[in-house]
Amino acid sequence: MKNVLAINLQLFATQVTTQDSLSAEMKTFYDMTLIDEASAALVHDQFGQKRPIPQGSGKTIEFRKFSPLEKASTPLVEGVTPSGNSLTVTNITATVEQYGDYIVQSDVLELTSLDNTILEATKLLGRQAGATLDTVTRNVLQGGTNVTYCPKVAADGTETVVESRGDLDETAQLTVKVIQQVVAKLRSQNAPTIDGKYVAIIHPYAAYDLMRDPEWIEAHKYATPTNLYEGEIGEVAGVRFVQTSEAKIYEGGVFGTLIFGEGAYGVTEITGGGLQTIVKQKGSAGTADPLDQRSSVGWKAIKTAELLIPNYIVRVESKSAAFSADLKEN
Repeated sequence: MKNVLAINLQLFATQVTTQDSLSAEMKTFYDMTLIDEASAALVHDQFGQKRPIPQGSGKTIEFRKFSPLEKASTPLVEGVTPSGNSLTVTNITATVEQYGDYIVQSDVLELTSLDNTILEATKLLGRQAGATLDTVTRNVLQGGTNVTYCPKVAADGTETVVESRGDLDETAQLTVKVIQQVVAKLRSQNAPTIDGKYVAIIHPYAAYDLMRDPEWIEAHKYATPTNLYEGEIGEVAGVRFVQTSEAKIYEGGVFGTLIFGEGAYGVTEITGGGLQTIVKQKGSAGTADPLDQRSSVGWKAIKTAELLIPNYIVRVESKSAAFSADLKEN
């Protein structure tokens, strides 16, 4: 049965002609292949409030947030109905943008290749789409002004407060103490947790420094695999850490680790029109391809992200003695 399945997939790939001629089952296969490949890279999207693409409503999407109510500290008077309260709604708008790419392949490649080139191209494009869309969200989140800089630490353990990115040096590494300070900051601002914990998105090199701290707890020591987020590596100080190579690196090898609570930001969904696979047959370009020599597979997506409550997200900037010197901005 396994060999039959493999053969059928090969036939399916080579029989694709044009997007218009794809059966519903075939189009779903390619669409889901690309979305599955893309989803693995959407680490920053994982925790945002999801919003559908506003089809037929222009390029603007509206996020809505409700302001918290003040304490009802005035005692009620017997027999007197109080004036009550009302909801205060703030609308936050963002403009969606379109992104995309494609791969063209020749009829000779399709005829002579030993590999399923259409499927492989779809996988490659899916990974590209995921990295692209994840970066769109990441750059919005990194634009917040709620920043904590790791202190510089002298050989004798003396700490020097850092107040700007340019003052960071390779002794200003991420530690559990800094994480605890950020958690205190979030809690003082009443930032709600996500399933009881805050979440951090961290680069593997910054994670290296943090995991050398003896207070670090590895993921497998506190949770079962079914409870882990995509890319999760561990927890400390009430923060669950999700690792990705797409976490922000600034010029000079500065890491931007994001720590946030629920509702901090919103993103558009990749499903429901947010991300689409497009397959074109040889000759579908008409006179532009008179000898039916070229086919293509590509993707396009509509995407935006927006900070909803800036106080619910903190960017922690640090450097690494082990890695910062050789890093480029991403």
